[in-house]
Parts: sequence; C-alpha cells; structure tokens
Amino acid sequence: MNRNSNLKNLIQFRKDLRNKSTAAEAVLWSYIKSRKLMGRKFRRQHSIGNFIMDFYCASEKLCIELDGSVHFCRIGMFRDNEKFQFLKSQGIKVIRFENKYVHDDINFVLSKIIDEFNLSEQTSPPAQTDARSAARLG
Repeated sequence: MNRNSNLKNLIQFRKDLRNKSTAAEAVLWSYIKSRKLMGRKFRRQHSIGNFIMDFYCASEKLCIELDGSVHFCRIGMFRDNEKFQFLKSQGIKVIRFENKYVHDDINFVLSKIIDEFNLSEQTSPPAQTDARSAARLG
C-alpha cells in the first residue's frame, strides 16, 4: 500500500461511511467480503489521496462505486469525474453501478465485476469500464 493510501485525516470519515452504508453497499458487501468473489480481497471505504472508494480490490487495482441519486446532479457528476481522473492517474480502474442494479440484478453486477478480473488477466493496461452505461444499454 502506498503512502497516499488511507490518509489519517480521513480515518473518522471512512469509519462513519462504513457504519452508515447504504442498502446497496450492504448487499454488495455481503457478496464480496471475505474473499467470496473469486478469492479477491475487497476493502470498504478505502481511500487513495483525498478520494474514498466504496469498494477497492488492491490485487486488481479495481474500484467499485455505487451510485444513488446524489451522483446524478451536476455537482455529483463533477465530483465523480474528478475522482475518476485521479484514480485513473494512479492506475486504478473504476466500475460504476446504479444502486438499483445491485437490488434488482445482483448477478449482473457480480458478472460485470468478474469480467473486470478477466480483463485484467488478458490486457495490459486494463480499460476503463462504466457498467452504469452498459447496464442502461443492456
């Protein structure tokens, strides 16, 4: 883990986010915690720099973000893009899902995450994926 990871000034904020997780975060976490998803270890509310990721898999350099309504306003979209650009500069791939996909079709969400594992095994460097857009199309 690098020096830019889990900065001390964000400890309480990350802890508060873990303790007040959304329903969608709780559902997804139940499927990916304790290496349940293909043996990959995920962390909840892990930070790199000043950005806190909903879920992070260090071995895959994969960030999973779940989006509720706050992400679809102008400020939310601006902040999401700012986070994406920073994480991309750190070599971290970001995949996003609307909360409703976690609730309505968890198997779709899990299969898209697994697809990202497979992509990282096949390509170098891995491409950015936006499952939010893919989900809307499919």
